[in-house]
Amino acid sequence: MKEPPLLARADHAQRLSERQCLELARCSDTAALMAVAASLRDRGHGRLVSYSPKVFLPLTRLCRDVCHYCTFATTPRNLQEPYMSLEQVLKTAREAADQGCREALFTLGERPEARYAKARQALQALGCETTLEYLARCAGEVFHQTGLLPHINAGCMTEAELRMLRPVAASMGIMLESSSLRLCQRPGPHFGSPDKHPARRLATIDLAGRMQVPLTSGILIGIGETRQERIQSLLELRRSHEAHGHLQEVIIQNFRAKPGTRMALAPEPDLEELLWSIAVARLVFGAQMSIQAPPNLSPGVLPQLIAAGINDWGGVSPVSPDYVNPEAPWPHALELAAQTAQAGKRLQQRLTIYPAYVHDAGRWLDPNLRAAVLRAVDSSGLPRDDHWQAGVSRRPPAEVSKLIHHRTGAGVDAGLRSLLARSAQGRDWTEAETASLFTARDQDFAYLCQAADELRASVCGDTVRYVVNRNINYTNICYFKCRFCAFSKGRTHQHLRGRPYELGLDEIVRRSQEAWRRGATEVCMQGGIHPDYTGQTYLDICRAVKTAVPELHVHAFSPLEVWQGARTLGLSLREFLTELKAAGLGSLPGTAAEILDDGVRRQLCPDKLNSSQWLEVMGAAHAVGLPSTATIMYGHLETPLHWARHLLRIRNLQRLDGGFTELVPLPFVHHQAPLYLRGWARPGPTFREAVLMHAIARLVLHPALTHIQASWVKMGSEGVADCLAAGADDVGGTLMNESITRAAGATHGQELSPLAMERLIIASGRTPEQRTTLYQPVSSPRRDGLQGARPRLRAEALEV
Repeated sequence: MKEPPLLARADHAQRLSERQCLELARCSDTAALMAVAASLRDRGHGRLVSYSPKVFLPLTRLCRDVCHYCTFATTPRNLQEPYMSLEQVLKTAREAADQGCREALFTLGERPEARYAKARQALQALGCETTLEYLARCAGEVFHQTGLLPHINAGCMTEAELRMLRPVAASMGIMLESSSLRLCQRPGPHFGSPDKHPARRLATIDLAGRMQVPLTSGILIGIGETRQERIQSLLELRRSHEAHGHLQEVIIQNFRAKPGTRMALAPEPDLEELLWSIAVARLVFGAQMSIQAPPNLSPGVLPQLIAAGINDWGGVSPVSPDYVNPEAPWPHALELAAQTAQAGKRLQQRLTIYPAYVHDAGRWLDPNLRAAVLRAVDSSGLPRDDHWQAGVSRRPPAEVSKLIHHRTGAGVDAGLRSLLARSAQGRDWTEAETASLFTARDQDFAYLCQAADELRASVCGDTVRYVVNRNINYTNICYFKCRFCAFSKGRTHQHLRGRPYELGLDEIVRRSQEAWRRGATEVCMQGGIHPDYTGQTYLDICRAVKTAVPELHVHAFSPLEVWQGARTLGLSLREFLTELKAAGLGSLPGTAAEILDDGVRRQLCPDKLNSSQWLEVMGAAHAVGLPSTATIMYGHLETPLHWARHLLRIRNLQRLDGGFTELVPLPFVHHQAPLYLRGWARPGPTFREAVLMHAIARLVLHPALTHIQASWVKMGSEGVADCLAAGADDVGGTLMNESITRAAGATHGQELSPLAMERLIIASGRTPEQRTTLYQPVSSPRRDGLQGARPRLRAEALEV
């Protein structure tokens, strides 16, 4: 049957006008509405249905309003104390944190001090003038003492009150319930409740948007409103959101009749009415909005709610009841996951602040909360699923490693299966497709790793290569202000580890000669951008090393050094690179790439090369016969979309000139990084994300780029082994000295001997092979000389 024009428009993700939205009130084909709503939801949210593990903190049940359906609000004679004490609040919050909760939901009646003398007296004893002042105190203590993120449902507020609460609330909520003035008139459910007047509630909703507060709102259905009035309420919320962008989610809550209330005998909305309302809300707001329905109010029919278009269950508590609906217990998380799976979706925890708002934390979060939130999330803005840290953790998370080595096709998303089926043909991946791969979890993650490993086997076989090399970082003095760098030193970096240093040519040559004697085929040289260095400095370094050790491959100078060197000599990039090649340069490291997205770079390294300039240097190098590596530094303040953009820009240049030898994913090491210490960045990628970067690079860069390298300095030996089972085919260099990652706080060491490299590779079930920088076999005499080589036992004094 042909889809009605209005539903067809919505199904094609076209925004419905207000008139068209109101026309939905006449649509009685709930099944057709649900089909379109579910399709829209899948475009915006994929397989994930989220929830927030929370604790319910009913700070006070006193309220000046008298909503006719409410059992939460009561009178002073029914309470021992008007307010929870701070000690009670903290005790409950600590228990919740121990149970894995992430959100502290503060719920309270509106302005009880305006109605009850007992409330005023209690507040006076607490040293507060208002309930909201006491709320701010309690929320702040919960956050600082337990780490739970407060979500505040405080009702209507003024600008001053919102300003007071914003530093202690990661998000807030105020249900519109209904914009119908008719419901505020006698005998309507909101008669006698001044704070339920639609204009008053909408004023707070708009004010929260202007003050950049991530907000939850929604409607309560079945309290006497019509379908058209529901849609009008949704449109009021849509207008506010389109003006300010602050609505994280829209709740469709079904009225439940409660004994002892004026509406105890009122009919409840049936399942059809709830499904219709959910589906219409999805059509009104489109694919991206989070649409929520409380699971405890619809037991036994949760898969139908998903089919109607929701993507979120809201807050679910393992430790406290729903004080607003005490007759409706929360479902257990395992039950919720099982019912979500019945609908073909996967249950996913979230924070009280949604991912889109985490990604723009500078706008939506008070500085008091920002660092804590960023520490808690992964690149998708969802809670981190492991405690692994790049450069430090010795053992990968066992559950992730198990998935990597678990070959399965069961339970895999059909869309992912379809994408990967075409990867071996070297398909043109889009940014959106590539970014979607980074959301893979559980069986989808295992299947993606398996696909990458199978592609690796077909392209590279079972050989894993490594190079015997030495790092020489000749200076850490740098006048650039990269906010992630703990290696460079200047007047503003004295508090970071180490002291400024500079190696002379004699020392650079000595280290190169020592490297050659110890079996190295490559010396890798990079440094800070010293204010006294010119392009001649880099030419002199090349000539000195090649004169002393002619057979040693010089792999040196980041694109930033090349750019600066060319500029100081007044040469074009091509001219300067030609001179470097004549002086003995053999290839370039692909560092200084970080993330090839200028929006990210403006925050990460504002005075560095932009994306086009980095690609320009690499293109010029490849054009004069200087190959290079490519890198990506990930896990700080970027998102999977930026990762996708970066990988595709690498692929596009590689297709043009074939000059990249390998991609080296470099997980952000955060410990001493200024960006992290200031609370602006995440603490690196999760282990799942780090493995995915290697696997997805293998899939997306095929067949243009053959080699994917796993960094033992960043990943650790066991982490490298897992990457080798997920698409990587190279383990990089022995290094002999590692300064840059170590300065950022890494502890995996400065050198991994050739013998240790080979043991690691053999333990992974693969065949080791020593290579040159340019992936040629190493001659037998050089390789045989390595057998007696031992790791260096001390760091060079000048690098400390």
